[in-house]
Amino acid sequence: MSKANEADGSSDSGSAIRALVERTIQRNIKGVEYFASTAPAVGMTPKDLIHKRGTLNLFRYRPLTDEVYRVPVLMVMATTNRGYVFDVAEEHSFVRFMLNAGYDVFVMDWDHPRPEEKVLSLDDYASRFFDECIRKVQQASGEEEISLAGYCMGGVLSTIYTASHPEAPIKNLACFTTPIDFSEMKIFAHMSQKKYFDVDRLVDNVGNVSPELLQVSFDMLRPSGRVSSNRALWDNMWNDDFVEFHRKMDRWANDMLPLAGEYFRDTTKKLMWDNQLLNGTLVVDGRKVDLANIKVPLFHGVALHDHIVPYEASKHLVALAGSEDKEELVMKGGHISLIAGPNAPRRMWPALDEWLAERSV
Repeated sequence: MSKANEADGSSDSGSAIRALVERTIQRNIKGVEYFASTAPAVGMTPKDLIHKRGTLNLFRYRPLTDEVYRVPVLMVMATTNRGYVFDVAEEHSFVRFMLNAGYDVFVMDWDHPRPEEKVLSLDDYASRFFDECIRKVQQASGEEEISLAGYCMGGVLSTIYTASHPEAPIKNLACFTTPIDFSEMKIFAHMSQKKYFDVDRLVDNVGNVSPELLQVSFDMLRPSGRVSSNRALWDNMWNDDFVEFHRKMDRWANDMLPLAGEYFRDTTKKLMWDNQLLNGTLVVDGRKVDLANIKVPLFHGVALHDHIVPYEASKHLVALAGSEDKEELVMKGGHISLIAGPNAPRRMWPALDEWLAERSV
């Protein structure tokens, strides 16, 4: 190698080392800022609380368009997490997308159940709360019919309600990552096996079930998930947009809620142990839950790489529903990214809008 080439190589190596040192310094500075900063603001789209009963909150979001579709949309959040996953940030908000598309949006959200609410059962969550919220949505919107849109266990509750209340004013049912066959729920099914898991003793002694039990279950689904997530954060520490979004989603993922004791007992015995929703033997609030009784237009968004609700657990919803107008859409992504990930505004959100728009007039 000539001396000139040697000099060029040395210069390139020096530049690479300087860039590596600079990136390391910036990463550490950003890391200090990350841990020193306050929790990021989430759920900032303007809304009004129009009904509350204990753990239940019903919000109505303020419109962003002059005209709205006739049929309002009632979104139902999973009982384990906060509803702000629908509204993570102004530039990344499922709720705001729906408002801009012209929908009148309501959300069933949850607070920590109080100690005296340990008596709330599946009857309350899948029937009575829905009756209350539907009446409030009708009163607020002035419309008789509504569309239900449920995420994860919110989809299970919406499905149970629609299947057990064929007379209810449900115009459309949209679900996302909604399990029907609970024997296919992987680690949850294994951890809650009857021969190992004494759910009666747990509920009788502690009342409401702490979120730590559920968090451990989620972590066991992907044992290296937190490590890989933190590695991705570290590798992108100088990317302010990445860091901000990561913090908001990390806050939501760790902001888990306790579950009312009787509700946890019901879901463990009736859904996990006996698989009654799939088998058609489930009775809620004195009503038989038969998926064949779902006659309204049905949309089910399923994530191709869902590690929480695998396709084997969710595929039965569209197959067993009695609707003539029904659609299952399998999209790339995971359980959370389907509804709130970076690609959701290009995949799931517009797919739902396209499906729902013509059925909301």
